[in-house]
Amino acid sequence: MTTTRPPGPPGILPGLPDAMVDLNTEAGVELVQGQWRYRDAAVATVDFRSVGEDLGPSGPPNQTSDIVPRAQVLDFDDSDWEILPATDLDGRRGTGKVSFNWYRIEVTIPELVGNFDPTGSTVVFEVIVDDYAEVWVDGRMPRVVGQAGGTVVGGFNWPNRIILGKGVSPGQRFQIAVFGINGPISASPDNYIWLRAATLDFYAAARAQPAWEVPFEIVRRDAALDAIVPPDARLEQVAGDFGFTEGPVWVRDGYLLFSSPTANTIYRWALDGTVNVFRAKSGYNGFDIGEFPQPGSNGLTFDPSGRLTICQHGHRRIIRVEPRSKITVLAGQYQGKRLNSPNDLVYRSDGSLYFTDPPFGLPQTFGDPRRELPFSGVFRVHEGEVTLLTEELTGPMGIAFSPHEQFLYVGNWDQKKKVVMRYAMNDDGTVSPGEVFYDLTWAPGPNAVAGLKVDQEGNLYVCGPGGVWILTSEGQVLGMIKGPEIQHNLAWGDEDGQTLYMTAMTGIYRLRLNIPGVCP
Repeated sequence: MTTTRPPGPPGILPGLPDAMVDLNTEAGVELVQGQWRYRDAAVATVDFRSVGEDLGPSGPPNQTSDIVPRAQVLDFDDSDWEILPATDLDGRRGTGKVSFNWYRIEVTIPELVGNFDPTGSTVVFEVIVDDYAEVWVDGRMPRVVGQAGGTVVGGFNWPNRIILGKGVSPGQRFQIAVFGINGPISASPDNYIWLRAATLDFYAAARAQPAWEVPFEIVRRDAALDAIVPPDARLEQVAGDFGFTEGPVWVRDGYLLFSSPTANTIYRWALDGTVNVFRAKSGYNGFDIGEFPQPGSNGLTFDPSGRLTICQHGHRRIIRVEPRSKITVLAGQYQGKRLNSPNDLVYRSDGSLYFTDPPFGLPQTFGDPRRELPFSGVFRVHEGEVTLLTEELTGPMGIAFSPHEQFLYVGNWDQKKKVVMRYAMNDDGTVSPGEVFYDLTWAPGPNAVAGLKVDQEGNLYVCGPGGVWILTSEGQVLGMIKGPEIQHNLAWGDEDGQTLYMTAMTGIYRLRLNIPGVCP
């Protein structure tokens, strides 16, 4: 089955909802058994601490500013607040200039919204505050670096859209606290704060997925593939319109990070369908950036402590992002010479880092005058030391361990040698001489071997000529996933790790499988 992308702007469940409750009307508020309450907020002077060596509040005592009341918490007592008629939400409030306020309401999912039964649907709260808003639901305001809109400020009079719940049931209750802000703060305006619109938008379960099916083909070469790819599998595109995507990794908080080496950006895709810039200038910020076709980040992963680790093409190094965004350079040179352009990476359970280093991120690749290493290596970083494991491959790219770390797999991007190599691991973390695990040189198509991943039963998923090849741990081909674009790299995602996310040239795709993968 093939469907097209739903109409409407990108974001949380775009398009016309199946039903709506207008919370600017008395009928709407009555339907959800709600009541608007209001209070001005103020800036108060509080005791705090200055920044310390850990970049946190561990320095000398100081005084700073805070907002009172702190009305975002769950079950906050607002019984003595002003009751606002729903029809008076557009009344100008606050004190003008730099001012803040709170609007609070508790809503209950009704039995019916018109003729629509909301059981099992997804409900979205949308609010437009003049000028800015921040939104808390049940005492929470999830936020990540780069997030715009949703629970945090989106822009002048811009809708904040937040998914209250998925698969909701009549009688289910949500507490909503809207923090209004007069802006721009730096130019203290003469206007006041008011709530332009507030609605609950209901989307039937069948429409509540921020993804759309796309044409694809499962080439089944062995009946054993049925145990991996269900017969009713659907390939979905979850995001698109990029120039080039790579290096995906799933974050346990429930979102996907992926690189765009050409845009020099790490993006964040969330399950509600939003895409935000997670890290700008992700791979390079040098004077000569205009010479680099792919200056940005490539491979991404997490170390055993949950710290994001990034391959940076332009800076030709691997960095780890520490708490409070400090940066540690894990690898930038080998024997005094700069690396080429680290491509992909994987951690071993002992904390050692393994990575590939072809020159594809350099402007002129193999012939670039900036190149210092005369080979493309596979390296290990252990206790701060960078060790060369092998230099036998022209273009080592994808890298992964077998489930119990007996073997290290490496894919080779070379039109004359499209191979997946397998290296037996030694006790000291080095590798034994490699063997060709599977040779795809015979396979037609312009692509060689790029990213690869392994599932918990040891099967390999290899981005190669024509699509994603699925191989057993013995090197037997079970089949291939052919999508609308050639896939570059892979990540296991969702709560159970059974969804295979795929980065391609312009889009991000996902396929639900039967076997969970090996996740960082």
